Amino acid sequence: MNMNDTLFLFLCTLLVWLMTPGLSLFYGGLVQSKNVLNTVMQSMSAIVVVTFAWVILGFSLSFGSGNTILGDFTYLGLQHVGFDTQTEISPHIPLGLFMLFQMMFCTIAVSILSGSIAEKMKFIPYLIFVFLWVILVYSPVAHWVWGGGWIDQLGAIDYAGGTVVHITSGVSGLVLAVMIGAGKNFDKRPPHNLIISLIGGIFVWIGWYGFNVGSALTFDHIAMTSFINTVLAASAGSLGWSIIEYWMKKTTSLIGMLSGMLAGLVAITPAAGFVDYTSAILIALIGGVCCYFAINYIKVKLKYNDALDAFGIHGIGGVIGAILTGVFQSQKVNDGISNGLLFGGNIQAVMVQILAVVVTIIFSGFVTYIIAKIIGLFSELAADKVEEEQGLDYVVHGENAYFSGELNKLNRRS
Repeated sequence: MNMNDTLFLFLCTLLVWLMTPGLSLFYGGLVQSKNVLNTVMQSMSAIVVVTFAWVILGFSLSFGSGNTILGDFTYLGLQHVGFDTQTEISPHIPLGLFMLFQMMFCTIAVSILSGSIAEKMKFIPYLIFVFLWVILVYSPVAHWVWGGGWIDQLGAIDYAGGTVVHITSGVSGLVLAVMIGAGKNFDKRPPHNLIISLIGGIFVWIGWYGFNVGSALTFDHIAMTSFINTVLAASAGSLGWSIIEYWMKKTTSLIGMLSGMLAGLVAITPAAGFVDYTSAILIALIGGVCCYFAINYIKVKLKYNDALDAFGIHGIGGVIGAILTGVFQSQKVNDGISNGLLFGGNIQAVMVQILAVVVTIIFSGFVTYIIAKIIGLFSELAADKVEEEQGLDYVVHGENAYFSGELNKLNRRS
């Protein structure tokens, strides 16, 4: 066991944990004032629900030896998970710490997903959905990519979760959003407090350094490269979004800057430890531009109801990043991988990435549909008329984020 690596991953775990409350604030500022607490609760409750789903079964299904499709029950209820190392998945850090680090990835995935259904879904059915989603969607895909499953054996790579975290959550969020009300309340309401979103965005940005750098599980040259790439990508994504926004609308908005930052971070996540600095900038620039067009044009054209654009940023950004990883991956950066298409590799590097992306999209969407259909047999999924009119904060949680006089002013503006 290496104590330096253990302390390093301990810090990174705390940074990744910070991303979920950060995203709850980011989303909270984007909704109407009467629904801000419900939106925050959807992310914060993910910490509670995911903890139990992960501890009981999720971690074992993700990282138990099992087969190429699913892990076994070796770690059921955290059996054999403690301070000792595990040769195959945590050779120089405690297995318990590795389990917690991975749990934070699962938690932020659920928080991302909640953005698609903000202000639109009943709270208790949402919590039930989250528990089942962790076990039936996230855990199998995590095993395919990081637990020795078929995607790993195929040769497709995902450094820190472009496929596992962002594609699964983005696609699942979109499917769930469409199911609870395609075309309902499609009118775009202005964010009620962009300063709250800014504060949340800053927390997510900081936490992302733990997300990507910690995925090396040690602070070596690959971790250093991923750190620099992550810094570059956040700025490049923001720059790409802002340039195209100014070109199309003659404005450079705060929410555009933050959205571009997120798009750049999402796009670099699968590639952070596999590409050089120039490639990281290009991947993030492309990611920022593609996410901008997905949200401002494709979404408008197709009229799908992705409330806070979780699919537009995380789903699209994850797909772009995963595919471009196969284009830009380099043995000079990481000698554990093959060269990508741009550096003398063959088209296979890109094709295996595309296959992994396509299967993940189909699997996540289909299983999400089944889970939501089953829950829908016992409960309505969409918020009812009273909840929509009076606000989910008051009706569901019995509280308001603001004093009543200030709330009325905010609601009139919203």
